[in-house]
Amino acid sequence: MLNYIWLGLVLAAVLLGGWQGHFKEVTEGAFEMAKTSVTLAIGLVGVMSLWLGVMRLAEKSGLVTLLARRLAPVLRRLFPDVPAEHPAMGAMVMNTAANMLGLANAATPLGLRAMTHLEKLNPHPGTATNAMCTFLAINTSSVQIIPATAIAILASAGSANPTAIVGTALVATLCSTAVGITAVKLLERLPVFRISGAPKPPGPAGDETADSVEGDALADPPRPVPAWGRAVLLLFLGFFAWIAVRQIIDNGEPPLFVAMVESVSLLAIPFLLGLFPLYAALRGVPVYEEFVEGAKEGFQVAIRIIPFLVAILVAVGMFRGAGGIGTLRHLLGPALESIGFPVDLLPMVLVRPLSGGASLGMFSELVAHFGPDHLTTRMAATIFGSTETTFYVVAVYFGAVAIRRARHAIAAGLIADLSGVIASVVVCRMVFGAA
Repeated sequence: MLNYIWLGLVLAAVLLGGWQGHFKEVTEGAFEMAKTSVTLAIGLVGVMSLWLGVMRLAEKSGLVTLLARRLAPVLRRLFPDVPAEHPAMGAMVMNTAANMLGLANAATPLGLRAMTHLEKLNPHPGTATNAMCTFLAINTSSVQIIPATAIAILASAGSANPTAIVGTALVATLCSTAVGITAVKLLERLPVFRISGAPKPPGPAGDETADSVEGDALADPPRPVPAWGRAVLLLFLGFFAWIAVRQIIDNGEPPLFVAMVESVSLLAIPFLLGLFPLYAALRGVPVYEEFVEGAKEGFQVAIRIIPFLVAILVAVGMFRGAGGIGTLRHLLGPALESIGFPVDLLPMVLVRPLSGGASLGMFSELVAHFGPDHLTTRMAATIFGSTETTFYVVAVYFGAVAIRRARHAIAAGLIADLSGVIASVVVCRMVFGAA
């Protein structure tokens, strides 16, 4: 499917650009996005090295296995092809938790780590497995407790109640996640998405590739946490609990729920950066050495995704430069207005799966045009908080493990995006009326 989508975007951009006399914009869009792709990938190196190093400590200390074990009943239903205690399970859980808290800097490296583990279980290299597609569907459905970016823009524009969209975004994102998971499970059964060809043969001593990370982690099992170590952990947890309570009390302006989530969002990364090395050290893991070993992977992963980012983002830039978004708005606008969908939302909705930066810019324009508390603005904010840049996510995550055949991942992601948009419009009309 990715082949057809990419070819369609490029050809549509060239033909439409020629028809409308926008060849200059098409060319500029292609070159600009090519540069942006490399900039994005290089910008990921430091953050990815940090989180891959931290994840190495979590794996070596047994935290990942412990976390996956606790969530095994749910994970087994979602990922039946992944062993219950495989490191991929823990990485996927932590990626989802980071996404829910809006911690994008942590979520992406954790997601890439999960994809790397899933690829080790892949019997058909280059083709996405059912587990990979399900993981992508969960990511592109964008479960978020607090849409922090949208709230920040509304607040900076002087909204009387910028957190009013928290409830609507949560409802919409739950709908998109439920639909995304349902879609990916149904689509994987269709003949067109079935995997053909013989799987790769196992190594001489069994499938060593699939279990290399797990086997490496278990080759020298860490020692149990001593009694004094458990006391240290309790003190560490108590310290952060005290800080969290103090943050909630000091930030008495928002509703209690919002203040609690904002406190968690603020403290989550420092907490994890302290907890993982501390727990690993208490179990006898050489934390500095293992962190460096994990961080080494950051540069290689960032370099691997550059060609995939260039391919997707160049096609998107060409299509935008050719005026494709405006043309679709002109064609679809009347039909959408007849069913109660504001046509002013259409450009942002169309761009959202393609480019996070562009959709953010369009959302900001809507805020400036309508005001921060207008119904259309709140719909846009809810959509922004309950959908994801599907093509970017696919390019980054699949590019990191050289997946070229995405199977049903894109279809499921776009279905999740569409359901998030529909749910956003409906729930905003129900909650805000004609505000």
